[in-house]
Amino acid sequence: MTAQVISFDQRRAPRKRTAASPLVTDTISTRPLGHLCNLSASGVLLIAPERPRSEAVFQARLPLADGRPGARAIEIGLQEQWHQAANAGQMWVGYRIIAIAPEDALTLAHWLQRA
Repeated sequence: MTAQVISFDQRRAPRKRTAASPLVTDTISTRPLGHLCNLSASGVLLIAPERPRSEAVFQARLPLADGRPGARAIEIGLQEQWHQAANAGQMWVGYRIIAIAPEDALTLAHWLQRA
């Protein structure tokens, strides 16, 4: 008997890839969480230097560079949802956005429309 693999995409919002890979940092410890790979209104994917604790929560600073003057960073609350080994000792880490200020949510929405 052959096992059938079914894949479900559980993303709630479409993800946008970033042209650059800006460094996302933990605003409390100032340690890097990883480089941004893609982003949506509800989550982020990072390539990280180390494995996070399962379901860890972070307050993070995320630069939204798009090559235009006036681009800025936003601060978001993140909770780890999953992680998987990548190449060279790095980790893919999926985070859910659990907190964002209204002005940062607006900045993110504008960035996602342009990306």
